[in-house]
Amino acid sequence: MATPNVLNPHGLRIALVLQGGGALGAYQAGVYQALHEHDLVPDWIVGTSIGAVNAALIAGNRKEDRLARVRSFWERVSHPDRVDMERVSDSQRRSNITFSTIDTVFHGVPGFFMPRPFNGFAFGLPVAPELASFYDTTELSNTLAELVDFDYLNSPDCMRLTVNAVNVATGQLTHFDSRAMRIEPDHVRASGSLPPAFPPVRIDGQLYWDGGLYSNTPLESVLGAMPEGDVLCFMVDLWSARGPEPYTLDQVQTRQKDVTYASRSTRHIADYAKMHRLQYKLRDLYARLPPEQRTVEDERDLAALGCESTLHIVRLPYSGRDWHMAAKDINFSKGSIDWRWDQGYADGMRAVGDAAWLRHIEEDTAVVVHELPSDRDRRTALGRE
Repeated sequence: MATPNVLNPHGLRIALVLQGGGALGAYQAGVYQALHEHDLVPDWIVGTSIGAVNAALIAGNRKEDRLARVRSFWERVSHPDRVDMERVSDSQRRSNITFSTIDTVFHGVPGFFMPRPFNGFAFGLPVAPELASFYDTTELSNTLAELVDFDYLNSPDCMRLTVNAVNVATGQLTHFDSRAMRIEPDHVRASGSLPPAFPPVRIDGQLYWDGGLYSNTPLESVLGAMPEGDVLCFMVDLWSARGPEPYTLDQVQTRQKDVTYASRSTRHIADYAKMHRLQYKLRDLYARLPPEQRTVEDERDLAALGCESTLHIVRLPYSGRDWHMAAKDINFSKGSIDWRWDQGYADGMRAVGDAAWLRHIEEDTAVVVHELPSDRDRRTALGRE
């Protein structure tokens, strides 16, 4: 359980849920910085793809080292800009990003992934499954081994880490959980192995791909294993389910990615709330039974259904439009990475400043979603409008 403080006076367990989204993941790092500075330290982090990388960097380091290790990763994978992104026009920034993204396609990202030259896979030839990709992610394993203390990550004192991947053979989602097994760099790398760019990773004889192929927002991992007591969950969304009608090829491709990888949390939350109401009603009906009709077996079955708890979900959506570029998730331009980090930090500070989870709710409420307040809402609350 988290240590009580002014933002968490009851010591609620804190979960952090991180989507996949490649270079957009710098936004998650900024959100975490805001939580870190306010001692809202997660007890459990669930990540998919780049979210799994950020999650491992956070969970796999002691508190005093976490931010530095997360920043080291993002500085390492950032692509140097040819211009000062803060001093040029919007069109010049876009041109710089286009060149940076093209360079990433041809040369990869040092410390993350590199092209496979002369690989038959690109020409339709059969190769070993572990080589069936355009890029090699071995460098990511090396980076993780350097920046993550895996002995600490797997120790009893460490926060819980869950990273999700898809079993290539069965198509089923697999949860690699530090409470049930030892997490190694390959588990994290498997969670981000999006085909055909990245190869599957073999673990215990099975091949795994990116968990985002099944579900890019791993909120269901939290909903399916709610601990006892109320939970405060920060959920960071990198893709927008809503967007304008596209009218160019690039906008169509961008919208397709957004729809494909956007959070399905609304459906999961509705299902969870419905199940919670049924459980509550079942307990209420059971309580009305005469004592002589109640049994130990019935009470055991009721307990197995789950605890009566409230889940507070604080949703932080990345709002960058990135000029509707379909390749925004491989835009590792340093200026873009820094902007996303700063935006995540600003949004995290807005969420912390609002602290909506401290407001009163009805006792039998299953789940409450707290949306990020707008700047106008914040100014109104402060009496400035």
